[in-house]
Amino acid sequence: MVMSLMRPLYQGRPVDGCIAPLYSSDMEQTRAQTLETLVVSVNRLVRAAARASGDATSAAVWRTLGILETEQPLRLGELAAASRVAQPTMTRIVSGMLADGLLSRTVDPDDSRGQLIELTDTGRERLLAWRATIADSVGAVFADLDDDDWDVLRGAAAIIASRTTTNPTRTEIPA
Repeated sequence: MVMSLMRPLYQGRPVDGCIAPLYSSDMEQTRAQTLETLVVSVNRLVRAAARASGDATSAAVWRTLGILETEQPLRLGELAAASRVAQPTMTRIVSGMLADGLLSRTVDPDDSRGQLIELTDTGRERLLAWRATIADSVGAVFADLDDDDWDVLRGAAAIIASRTTTNPTRTEIPA
């Protein structure tokens, strides 16, 4: 199945009232619905972009590289928590990434029994190249936006970036 990125990813009615109508400008949305739409839409966009890029690398690999890009070095348990996977799962992910030269492992200077995982230059280069590829793969979806829409999108992206973190030891989303 070939997915066209030129049409909306969700064209139907809300499912059980859970997904705010993504393409209805006449319906006033509550803040919660707006946030829900944002999260669902961004996740769909990322998945569609990854599929369209043709890269078969696991999303877990890209997520791990992204976490380590901003929050490193991390112990394996911290990395697993940040990625929301079990530690044995992260061990398997990291093992493959170490073998591919995307990550390096060093002894924790605070606890010689522990190890710290860091992004290598190769890992950073692969992450940046992948991000450029997925951005290119969704370019057509946004090609018809005018300058005002781009200003809104740029502002929204800046707000989202300023309010997100991957470090499990830092302030997380309040309950």
